[in-house]
Amino acid sequence: MSTGNLELLASTLAKAKSEDRAALVAYLPAGFPTVDGGIEAVKAVIAGGADVVEIGLPHSDPVLDGAVIQTADDIALRGGVKIADVMRTVREAYEATGVPILVMTYWNPIDRYGVERFTAELAAAGGAGCILPDLPVQESALWRENAAKHGLATVFVVAPSSKDERLATITAAGSGFVYAASLMGVTGTRESVGQEAQELVRRTRATTELPVCVGLGVSNAAQAKQVAGFADGVIVGSAFVKLLLDAPDLPAGLEAVRALAGDLAEGVRRS
Repeated sequence: MSTGNLELLASTLAKAKSEDRAALVAYLPAGFPTVDGGIEAVKAVIAGGADVVEIGLPHSDPVLDGAVIQTADDIALRGGVKIADVMRTVREAYEATGVPILVMTYWNPIDRYGVERFTAELAAAGGAGCILPDLPVQESALWRENAAKHGLATVFVVAPSSKDERLATITAAGSGFVYAASLMGVTGTRESVGQEAQELVRRTRATTELPVCVGLGVSNAAQAKQVAGFADGVIVGSAFVKLLLDAPDLPAGLEAVRALAGDLAEGVRRS
């Protein structure tokens, strides 16, 4: 039985901490702009300096994603992306780079595919785990049992609205890291969202030893530096996807995401 790369994820985050910096976590959807192009994009963000990559499993109703990621998901779905393509993206990215690769997905596709099959295939592909934004902790036992059996992380998402008691329940059930979601631009000005995210990280850390990574609408090095001041990891997605959407062609898009990853990697270094 193949074992996933939960340990690699843990050691990668620990290494960033030992270097007195936050980890840079990049998000890109599978199958966008094509399956092959998406694999190249993952390699490009890693070449630029991403420590960890999340591969999005495109969904027809991505309720938690903004317009940019919805557009990319739409392109991937129209291109016929399948779970097999997601697994191939994980495998090829991991084999080429040795970096921990997670899948971020809504629960429904896994449920339909079969939890045992999904976790076994993800581990075989060298995946490090899954981020499951819409799976309630109280309904997650089957997933967690299979993920643990295959050496995969179960990353749950916490939000500023989560009460302390709820935070403790969520973090106790998770592994790898905790994804702290704070919606920039929706809940007020940037400074106040920064403070809200910082407060969420503080409250989350009070419940767990797991690293806390923040997805905040970060799109440049200055914002990455701000978040790196209080979080263990800085998660960037839409900014990369937008560069690929706006690029005149794939080579230009790959160069743009590599360059942005380089800027962000400087930003998370805090010095």
